[in-house]
Amino acid sequence: MKPDGAIWVIGTYHNAFHLGQIMQEMGFWILNDIIWVKTNPMPNFRGTRFTNAHETMIWATPRKTGKYTFNYETMKQYNGGKQMRSDWHLDICLGAERLKDADGKSLHSTQKPMELLRRVILACTKAGDVILDPFFGSGTTGAAARELLRDFVGIEQDPVYAAAARARINMIKPVDLATIEVQTPKREEEKVAFIELVTNKLLAVGQTLVGKKGDRVMIARDGQLVHTLLGRASIHVMAAKIQGSASFNGWDYWSVEKRDGTLVSIDDIRKIYRDIKKQMAA
Repeated sequence: MKPDGAIWVIGTYHNAFHLGQIMQEMGFWILNDIIWVKTNPMPNFRGTRFTNAHETMIWATPRKTGKYTFNYETMKQYNGGKQMRSDWHLDICLGAERLKDADGKSLHSTQKPMELLRRVILACTKAGDVILDPFFGSGTTGAAARELLRDFVGIEQDPVYAAAARARINMIKPVDLATIEVQTPKREEEKVAFIELVTNKLLAVGQTLVGKKGDRVMIARDGQLVHTLLGRASIHVMAAKIQGSASFNGWDYWSVEKRDGTLVSIDDIRKIYRDIKKQMAA
């Protein structure tokens, strides 16, 4: 594995804790444990234990200081604009997605749903990256990788599974990544101070900004926001005060009201300013 690569390990309560201990002893730095909550788990027919309705996935990198890939904005967009959490509520693999043998029975007892591998791959890889799955099974990793324009290497000792995986992957059609992935993560974009939008006349001194809760503030000459009750503060601190939180991203909170009453977020105005700067530089 490359020093800046990442590894995902999945298991049930039978082995997840043991695997995590081994990984830490080997020096891996654990980034998250993701809980796959099975929305349609198999019941415990004997009634002797709770229904086992989740599996644990460990996401780790070889070293604490590694520059691993995390496509935060892509995952947020994939999750309908909300920050993706560490509990993933997904169905187990059933129906047409499940590979069957000649007798119509499930081919592989632990086939994972495509959606699970899509999230894993979108979270921590880029198009063209190579993904290794040393326990390839029915080929879900390869199918998701092919769909998302990643390269892969799969290792499987059972010839029946390998043949089924190969046939399955050959049927996969790649998707248009432009509809899924955020090409330039925000942390890699050029930094823009709020005052720059004012000094470059994309916003005006005395102009009113509207918050997501309907609250209104005025832009001061120094780029601070003025609230009738909360005083003066930056776009971030003022948003946090109104939300009653320790911190908040003001770019996501404030909008400008146009003459027709529609709202334009200051983050969209910031994007326009970046585009103008790029055009001028060119």
